[in-house]
Amino acid sequence: METSFALTGKGYVIVAADTTASRSIVKMKVDQDKIKELGSHLLMAYSGEPGDTIQFAEYVERNIRLYQIRNLYPLRPAAAASWVRRSLAESLRSRHPYAVNLLLGGYDKAEDKPNLYWIDYLGSVVEVPFAVHGHGKHFALSLLDRYHDPDASLEEGLATLKRCIDEVAKRLVINPGKYKVKVADKDGVREVEI
Repeated sequence: METSFALTGKGYVIVAADTTASRSIVKMKVDQDKIKELGSHLLMAYSGEPGDTIQFAEYVERNIRLYQIRNLYPLRPAAAASWVRRSLAESLRSRHPYAVNLLLGGYDKAEDKPNLYWIDYLGSVVEVPFAVHGHGKHFALSLLDRYHDPDASLEEGLATLKRCIDEVAKRLVINPGKYKVKVADKDGVREVEI
């Protein structure tokens, strides 16, 4: 019952994911961080099969870091999303595809704007103003469609996210529990409380 959210606003992108690790009906852990910091201005929330998610997230993290070491500059969010999509598409055509859904968000310092990409396990990618993966999408997407404002301040964006989290907690059969929330903006990546 994983749920991850992301939304953009005026100069920032917020990425949030629940911290519960479960298998079938058993809760294994309640403090797992499902958001990888891929760079100083780049975040990726992941959900899906437990082994695939960790392995693929670490693979992406290390390859994006390797790119930065080799080229002396980091990948921009659009390039990172394209590379991740290609990696998922290649794995889909192999004997061991990854069952991973991703929300990749970052702040592009060159264009001075936030970017958010919705990526699914089939290698589909689309740039969106807000996105949700997991069971919470059935409740949160309609709220985000109604209340998302691309010119909202960070406080207003966090209030919209809180509204989505509260709705999922109220209406989903199994409450995911706590959420970890991270923000990427011109100052970099940081964790915030809601």
